Amino acid sequence: MRTIKPLAAALVACFCGMAANAETGRLAVELNKVEDTGEGGCRAFFLFRNETGNSFEGFEMSLAILDGQGVIDRLLSIDAAPLPVARTTLKLFEIPQIACTNISEVLLHEITSCKPQNAEETDCFPIIDLSSRAAAPLVK
Repeated sequence: MRTIKPLAAALVACFCGMAANAETGRLAVELNKVEDTGEGGCRAFFLFRNETGNSFEGFEMSLAILDGQGVIDRLLSIDAAPLPVARTTLKLFEIPQIACTNISEVLLHEITSCKPQNAEETDCFPIIDLSSRAAAPLVK
């Protein structure tokens, strides 16, 4: 019985450590603001907060832009790389031929590339946290 208690304590410590690691290492993507371009389009300002412990040399997303009626207006591919480790990066993207006020939602349709520096492509969906300060929500 005495040997089981230390083993159980070691297992609990190990699992708690893994849970703590799972809670860190997030990549936050925030639609910070949008503004009309004056040419009938919309400029979107995104903040990427990379707390993953890895720099990304490749990071591309496919976004579905939904109009004021909730209908998909277009798919927009954006390349946000590079994303340095432990940094917040600002990226601007143009959404042509739609006014910002006519965007009801931005849907993360797909992550087409997620490549940590000096590593293979990986699935980033589990580490992505989305938020929006703009009128249109950014959702998965």
